[in-house]
Amino acid sequence: MNNTGKKIPVCILGATGMVGQKFLELLENHPQFEVVALAASEKSTGKKYGEIVNWQQDLPLPSKYANFVLHECKSGIPGKIAFSGLDSSVAGEIETDFAENGYIVISNSKNHRMNGHVPLLVPEVNHEHLELVKKQNFSSGGMIITNPNCSVVGLTMALKPLNDLWNVESVDVVTLQALSGAGYPGVPSMEIVDNIIPYISGEEEKIETEPGKILGTFSNGIIDFHSMKINAQCNRVCVLNGHLECMTVKLSKKATSSEIIAAWNNFRSPVTGLISSPPQLLQYFYESNYPQPRKQRHLGMTVSIGRLQEATFGRWKFVILSHNTVRGAAGGAILNAELVVRQGYL
Repeated sequence: MNNTGKKIPVCILGATGMVGQKFLELLENHPQFEVVALAASEKSTGKKYGEIVNWQQDLPLPSKYANFVLHECKSGIPGKIAFSGLDSSVAGEIETDFAENGYIVISNSKNHRMNGHVPLLVPEVNHEHLELVKKQNFSSGGMIITNPNCSVVGLTMALKPLNDLWNVESVDVVTLQALSGAGYPGVPSMEIVDNIIPYISGEEEKIETEPGKILGTFSNGIIDFHSMKINAQCNRVCVLNGHLECMTVKLSKKATSSEIIAAWNNFRSPVTGLISSPPQLLQYFYESNYPQPRKQRHLGMTVSIGRLQEATFGRWKFVILSHNTVRGAAGGAILNAELVVRQGYL
C-alpha cells in the first residue's frame, strides 16, 4: 500500500501476450497493486481487451479487465508502475520512454539487463542491487528494473546458498524449457510434438552471463561480477509450464550431501514483507525421480530441487525446476515491484 492506504496504480505493457496475461492473473487480487491501464500494439489501440486477447491462462479472464480499452505503449497512460511484457524487438525504446517520464518500469526483456546502472533482480538473492537505480538519471522518480532470464532465476536461487557457504567455481547446465517460454503462438506443433529442439536463440548466452551479475558483490554503487564459469545447453521440450535444469556444480570447499540439502531447505529471504515471496524458497525432494514439471510446478514461487549426487572431480550434480511464468516472468516482476515499495523507492 502507499502512504494514503490506497493500492498503487499499475499498468501493463504488452498486455495481450503470454506474460501480460499472467500479470493480470496474478495481480487480480493483489493487496498492494491495482491494474488501471493495459497497453498493447498500435493495431490494438482503442479496442476492448476482451475482444482482442487470445486468453491462454488456466483461469478464466478476470471479468473486470475484459472491458478495459487498450492504450498504445506510450508514456502518459495511467499508472505509477509499468510492468513490461514487451518483446525485446520493441522493449528498449518504449521502456526508456516510460522511465524518462517518471514511471517505475519493471521489465522482463533482455534489453536493459546488463546495463551497469540497471538492477538485475531476484529479491531473495541480491536485493541490495536495487540501489543501482540511484545512478539512473531519469526524471520524476523514473527507473528501470529488470528480471533475469526465466531459467536464470531458478538457477541463481539454487546457487545462492551454495555460493555463500562454499563458493561456486563453475556450473554446467542443460535446460529443458517449457513451451510457454516461447510465448504465443510459440513453437509450431509440427516441430515440437514428439520432439525436442536442442536450440533456443540467445538463451545460452543469457544463462552464461546473467548469473555473474546477480551473484556479484555490490559495493560503492558498482557490481563486481562473480567469477564462476558457466556452460549452458538449452532445449525446448513439449511441456506447457516449468523449466527443468540439470546442473553440475564445482565448489571451492568440501561439502557433504546433507550439508548441501540443509543449505537449500534452510535458505530464507533476507527481506521481510514481500507478499509474493514464499516461506519455503527452495524445497528438496528425496524421491529418485523428482522434481517433475507436472508434479512440482504448482509450488509456484518455490524452486524444487532433487537428485543430488556427488560427481567426479569434487563436483555435485542435481536437478532443479522452477515455474517459468510465475517464479520467472510475471511473478518475478511483481516480486521486484514489492521490493521497490518495501525499500521506499516509490
